[in-house]
Amino acid sequence: MPPAFGYAIVYVQSVPDTVAFWERAFGFSESFVHDGKDYGELRCGPTKIAFTSHQLAKNAVPFRYRAAAPDESPLGVEFTLTDPNVDQLHARALDAGAKELAPPHDMPWGQRVSYVVDPNGMAVGIATPM
Repeated sequence: MPPAFGYAIVYVQSVPDTVAFWERAFGFSESFVHDGKDYGELRCGPTKIAFTSHQLAKNAVPFRYRAAAPDESPLGVEFTLTDPNVDQLHARALDAGAKELAPPHDMPWGQRVSYVVDPNGMAVGIATPM
């Protein structure tokens, strides 16, 4: 049996600001934020997305990484959220402070998709379930 996918961690400038954005933009609920505000998790259905501050990562992660930045092209990674109402969730994300990468549109295979970038520069796809 393969391992379970536990969570994804994004290294960010401010964990509290990022958690607050993802709560406002996508409706996820905070499941844990460390007292030092350097680590936090959001419950996203059966899994979690976590955020670690650049400062904590600098001290705890044994490799160098390129940080996502809001004024640069997104990294070659996308978090895709599925929702039957792409247009509504896309608008909610923009209202919360996301920047639009591509407005809602229909794909040839029948899926409706859109793309935004969070305040840290992470690409987020919004798509109807397949």
